Amino acid sequence: MTPLRVALVLLAICGVAAWQVTVIPKSLMEMTVGATLAPAAIVGALALVALLYGLNALRGREIDVSHAPGQEPLAGANGRLLSLFAGGGVFMALVIPMGFVFPSTVCGMCIARGFDAPFNVRSFLICGAIATLFWVLFARILGVGLGPALPWGI
Repeated sequence: MTPLRVALVLLAICGVAAWQVTVIPKSLMEMTVGATLAPAAIVGALALVALLYGLNALRGREIDVSHAPGQEPLAGANGRLLSLFAGGGVFMALVIPMGFVFPSTVCGMCIARGFDAPFNVRSFLICGAIATLFWVLFARILGVGLGPALPWGI
């Protein structure tokens, strides 16, 4: 993939992330710093980096290493990348109808699979525990509106 195509993919991902920041519900508490400040700042910084990378690619300052000797991708690289993107897609598609915990668990499993972890019961339990911990911390303790943990309103 050429550097310009990489930059376009990165900018598209930043566009999806920016859209996701806009759908974060407003906190019911009056706060100077809302729930969207940190995600918006991170997405903005990443979009700026992607834009600068794209400008360098247009100027020919980025090297296409896809055909350089010794730069061949590892075996299964496409599957790992697909697993990472699938995790985010599953989360975005299921978080509203299924609550927070199950889609987060599946997303975590896909991310772990992208780093060669097995897709098994142990991975499900670990990712489920992490997702539940995050939901309890942010939704219950800090009052961030993440929605219900499960589709049954829990």
